[in-house]
Formats: sequence, C-alpha cells, structure tokens
Amino acid sequence: MQPTYSIIAPVYNERESLPVLLDRLQGVMDATGEAWELILVDDGSTDGSTEIIRALGEQDERVRPVIFARNFGHQIAVTAGLDYSRGQAVVIIDADLQDPPEVILELIAKWKEGFEVVYAVRGEREGETWFKKTTASLFYRLIYRITDVKIPLDTGDFRLMDRKVVNVMNQMRERHRFLRGMSSWVGFRQVGVTYRRSARFAGVTKYPFSKMLRLALNAITSFSYFPLQLATYMGFFAAGLSILTIPVIVVMRLIGQQAFFGQATTLVAVLLLGGVQLISLGILGEYLGRVYDEVKGRPLYIVSQGPSDEEKP
Repeated sequence: MQPTYSIIAPVYNERESLPVLLDRLQGVMDATGEAWELILVDDGSTDGSTEIIRALGEQDERVRPVIFARNFGHQIAVTAGLDYSRGQAVVIIDADLQDPPEVILELIAKWKEGFEVVYAVRGEREGETWFKKTTASLFYRLIYRITDVKIPLDTGDFRLMDRKVVNVMNQMRERHRFLRGMSSWVGFRQVGVTYRRSARFAGVTKYPFSKMLRLALNAITSFSYFPLQLATYMGFFAAGLSILTIPVIVVMRLIGQQAFFGQATTLVAVLLLGGVQLISLGILGEYLGRVYDEVKGRPLYIVSQGPSDEEKP
C-alpha cells in the first residue's frame, strides 16, 4: 500500500536521537489514521547510527533505510530522501529533534486546506548561541534582499511538500543545492506555520560555522548574480577613484605640495587595484567551479544499501 505521508530524516552521527525520533513520530503519525513511511538517510555516519537505522528498519516495516557509501552532505541526503519518497505529502525533518515532530500535524492541517508547500517558521530558537542566532538572522535577511526568489525569513528545511512539488524538485539535479530556496523557486501555494525550535536532544551540531558559510555561499550563487555585480561595482569604484585622484595630484604638485610623493603612493594604488582584481577573479572562479562540477555529470550520491528493488522510485 502506498503511504499518504513520507517523512525524510537525514542522519549524520545521531545514534542517541534515532530511537526517540521514531517513537515520537509513531505517536504523531499514527494519530492521523493514514499510512506513512519514514526514510532515514544515513549520510556516512561513524558513531553507530548506521547499525541503529538498519535495526529500526527490521523492527518497523514503515522505516526505509537509505545508507550512503560515504558522506555527501545534508542537502544531498535530503535529496536522496525525496528521490525515494512515495507519499502524497512529503515532510523533511532533522533527526536531532530540534524540529518537534508534533508540529507535523499542523503542517498536515495546512496541506489539507489546499496549500502545496507548508514551511515551518522558527519563532523561537532554544539552545543556540547568540552568535548562531545573529548570523542566521543576518543570513536570511541578506538572501531575501539580494536574490530574485523571495525565500521566507527564519525558515529551515523543516517543511511539508505536496507530491507535485516533489516531482518538480526531483527534476532539478544541480549539485550545489539550497533546498529551501528551490522549494520557494518552484512556486505553488505556500504558507508558513510558526513554531518553537527546541534544543538538540543529544550530541553536538553538525553545522559548524564552516558548513554554514558553505551553505550561505551555495544559496547566494544558486539564486543571485549579486557577487558578479559586486565585482563590477568594485571595478568601477577603483577606476573612478583613480580618475578623480589624477587631477588632485596634478594640482597639488603645481602648487608645491609634496603629498602623494614617492613609491608609497604607487604601492597603495597597486595594492588597491590588485585587491579588486583578485576578489573579482575569486568570484568568477567560484561560479566557474560550479559549472565545472555540473558538466562532469557525476551522480549526486551513491547508495550502498537502499530499500528493496520493488520499493525504489
């Protein structure tokens, strides 16, 4: 029997949270009275999560393990879950229990009202540092301003999507993925549900600053040409500054002023122009590198163990 709901939970070193996640999901989803499945995508865990996922799959046939051959990243793990999902409504949720499973019922209620994307808005965030909250807030507002796609503020990947939305997203196979932006880009009827985000149940965050920075870069380069435009603006600024400086130096020399005299002036000018050029080349290189990744045509992920052949999408 095809499930009505598919729950996707990417997993990376979450052995302590997994049994609790399944227990809470069972209580929530059984209350709907409709068939459901839980797709646990193991993203190269090294703490024993893989064995726990396999065991949960043996205990409950509704749990469908997808085991990666290595770590491919959170966004790719969610993508694999979307590929294997069979439900008419698909929910993405983190395995660390920061996103309360009980909120899924609110997402389902909005879906039944006719909305095709129901995203969860973080009204409060428990257990996160001031730095994490501040940088996250700045990131969402920056993305909102510089991209053509208006991504809802203070949202993560926790959301429900209708099957027709999932089918469209499964056709979008770019490697550097920002799923919350992609789900906004596809359109359809969308609405938000505000909730209180909990602290992690156990363990430490799997999104350190370096990964957050990479995700932000993926978001900007996937949905905006602003960095390229910024390089152009800096070039015009440097050129304009040079043009304005030339007559000033000529006049000062004519009246006997010795300002801007000697090699120091030349050094400053070279450093300014060289800096602008290197930044511009770096921005261009970032975009070209992404094009190179796409044209190689490699699969987004490799599965070492997945659901049985008859269950594959």
